[in-house]
Amino acid sequence: MASVLILAAAGAAVAALLALRLWVVLHSRVLVPRQSLSLLVVAGSGGHTTEILRLLENLSNAYSPRHYIIADTDEMSARKINSFELNRADRDPSTMLPEYYIHRIPRSREVQQSWLSTVLTTLYSLWLSFPLTHRVKPDLVLCNGPGTCVPICISALLLGILGIKKVIIVYVESICRVEHLSLSGKILFHLSDYFIVQWPALKEKYPKSVYLGRIV
Repeated sequence: MASVLILAAAGAAVAALLALRLWVVLHSRVLVPRQSLSLLVVAGSGGHTTEILRLLENLSNAYSPRHYIIADTDEMSARKINSFELNRADRDPSTMLPEYYIHRIPRSREVQQSWLSTVLTTLYSLWLSFPLTHRVKPDLVLCNGPGTCVPICISALLLGILGIKKVIIVYVESICRVEHLSLSGKILFHLSDYFIVQWPALKEKYPKSVYLGRIV
C-alpha cells in the first residue's frame, strides 16, 4: 500500500512539473536577435499550400533555410514548392541557390477517414514527426490548417518542454474560415504563440487571436 502511495505521489509530482514546464513554454516569447531564422513550413494539399506560399512571398531571405513539411502522398504540393522556390531565386539576383528542403510525413487524416482511426494515424504521424523536428530544430513553425500541422506543432512544443529549444509557433487560419475555426485551428489555438485570423467574426469569438485583415 505504501509503495502504491509513493508511486502515485511521484506520478503526480512529475505531472505537475510537466504542466509547469508546458505553461512556461507557452508563455515564453523571447526572441534573440539574429541574422537568419530557420523556418519550418507545413504545407497541405490544394488551397492550403497555395495560401502558405502566398504568405512566404512577403518574407525576406532572412527566413532561411526553409524546411517544408508535406504529406508523403502529396506530389502536387512538392511541385508547387519547387516552382515557388525557383521563381523566388530568379527574382532575387543575390540568391545563388535557394536553401530549402522538402520533408515528408504520413498524413494525420485522409478525407472521410473515421475519427477513431484518425487518432491512431495522428499518433503514428507524431511518432515520425518528432525525430524530424528534433533534427531540423527550427526557430519558427508556420502553418495554416492542414492536418499534418498538428503533429509537427506538438513536436515543436515538445522541444521546448524537454528544454531542447524554444520554437515559435505561428498559426494562420485559412481565409476560407469566416465564422468557425478548422479542426486544426481548434486544437492549436491554445498551443500556438501567435494565432492569426483573417475575418473580424473570428476575432470576436476568439479575442486572444490576432486579426490583421486579409493577408493571403
